[in-house]
Amino acid sequence: MWAKLPPKNMILEMSTFIKNLKTPIAIVGMARSGEAAKQLLLLNGVDPSLILTFDTKLPTANFNDPQVLMDQGKPMTLVVSPGVPLGLDWIQRAKTTGVKITSELSLACSCLESEKIIGVTGSVGKSTTVSLIGAGLQAFSSSGFVGGNLGIPFSQYAVEVLEGKRSRADWVVLELSSYQLENCENLRLEFSAITYLTSNHLERYDSLEDYYQTKWNILSMTAKNMFLNSGGGDLVSYSEKNASPKVRVVSKDDVLLKSLHLEEARLIGKHNQDNLALAATIALAAGWPQKAFDGMKNFGGLVHRLENVGNFKSIRFINDSKATAMDSVLIAAEAAHQTKEKNGRMFMLLGGRNKSLPWQDLASLKNYSDCVFVFFGECRDLAKEKSGLPGSSYEKLGEALDHVFKEARAGDTVLLSPGGTSWDEFKSFEDRGDFFKSRVKLFAEV
Repeated sequence: MWAKLPPKNMILEMSTFIKNLKTPIAIVGMARSGEAAKQLLLLNGVDPSLILTFDTKLPTANFNDPQVLMDQGKPMTLVVSPGVPLGLDWIQRAKTTGVKITSELSLACSCLESEKIIGVTGSVGKSTTVSLIGAGLQAFSSSGFVGGNLGIPFSQYAVEVLEGKRSRADWVVLELSSYQLENCENLRLEFSAITYLTSNHLERYDSLEDYYQTKWNILSMTAKNMFLNSGGGDLVSYSEKNASPKVRVVSKDDVLLKSLHLEEARLIGKHNQDNLALAATIALAAGWPQKAFDGMKNFGGLVHRLENVGNFKSIRFINDSKATAMDSVLIAAEAAHQTKEKNGRMFMLLGGRNKSLPWQDLASLKNYSDCVFVFFGECRDLAKEKSGLPGSSYEKLGEALDHVFKEARAGDTVLLSPGGTSWDEFKSFEDRGDFFKSRVKLFAEV
């Protein structure tokens, strides 16, 4: 039962976009964002019989085959989840016949009133930057919301507001993937940021330029400034080819940031100083109080992103399961190597499922003479061959860990920073990271 329903006139005012969607409405992809979209449609008065669910892997969905969905369900609107490529033939055919293509994000944005939104995207670093901004927001605001691609779907926020379970946020901070930026017609941002540009998701995009341009489209949704990390891979050179007076490049050495003493932050690694500088600059532009910067400096880091699992049997274990891009792996390797014990070795676990990424970019890791490489998963042989790195190879992560547990000694560091996605063996990078941590715990208890 809903805790509290808003007045009917409020729903009508806030959901004109949803009210005007042609039915039936099919939600394509029933993960967290799909479920939140369904809740929001129902709350805005859409007849339950006119909401169809589609998911190829979920038996409880109304439809599992796209052709059957289109032939029998005859949807006039598709709410497409970010993980479903818009370029699929059946979605493109639907579009040409007049079917409306929208998203969970657009549904949520249509229900906003006074909220000011900060949007962050990037090939790597966006989750940490969003979390840093969120830590700053939490330090002074009781109503702020942090979510999107990270954590809670935006439609879930809208549902909770309309149900009276939470007040409207003064500030909203959204992590935005390139997939979400393909399909977000109602998104309007106060400020935005891009953390990094490098090769990623090339299995979904026609070219690197296509992928970069999808990220860069966030500028067209931004009312004030878009901020760029000066150490963001191809970001600065790309911005020079796409100049705009709204764009500002941010460096941790900027004079404006010196008085904030960001070097006192808990996060390890030079790259996190860049992320912190980006987050702090946005907070300054937004006029946030000193408490916000203290909150950012006290942020301890993300789960599954350079997460210090702990020292067991005098061996340090780091969970970086979220690293599914080569630059993420290189950044993690540098941070872990800089902070390891002087005479200790570093075991690196690489692999997972390939997504057309340049494994050869990892060849520079040969420079770490005290690094032991261990490959695992579906793409283990490809990763080993393209990177040119030596090391043993195992089909499953558990087998690779059994090897590492036998070989590692006191003073060593074990880093899971795989590069590949988790979908060969696990449901998600979180599932993979949790598996790693559970196996480390068992190792510690023996």
